[in-house]
Amino acid sequence: MTEERKYTEQECHRKSAVELFNLVWNLLDKKERTIAENDKMIHAAHASRFHWGEIGTAVEIERGEWQISRVYSILNRPKSALYHAARCMEICKENDIGDFDIAFAYEAMARASAVAGKNSDCEKYIQLAKETGEHIRDKEDRDYFFSELKTISP
Repeated sequence: MTEERKYTEQECHRKSAVELFNLVWNLLDKKERTIAENDKMIHAAHASRFHWGEIGTAVEIERGEWQISRVYSILNRPKSALYHAARCMEICKENDIGDFDIAFAYEAMARASAVAGKNSDCEKYIQLAKETGEHIRDKEDRDYFFSELKTISP
């Protein structure tokens, strides 16, 4: 007989946040999704962000906002994409979060602006993303960032 492990509230939040975040990535990576999978992706992204909000640092919270923005951009929902991209940016700036995260905050703003048809804003954020992306310390992260940035067109 195995003994059931008891989790603390913090451990439950962390476990849920990580599992939901990864579920969203798996759904984002699918070439074709059903309406139900799109709904699941939205709910999972928000749920992950909720759990990080309970126990996470500012970095985890802004990454949750980034992921929600990405989901809404992919689903062509510009208002929500812009809102969450802006929250991601605000959290980065309020908490002096740089490197990879601030570059992706600009990427989120560019992608959401593109979806919203705000071409001049998109171009402005792409330029800011490029400038900040050049300062990403880890080469692998920097290369990944620029490969993602190339997928945005105003």
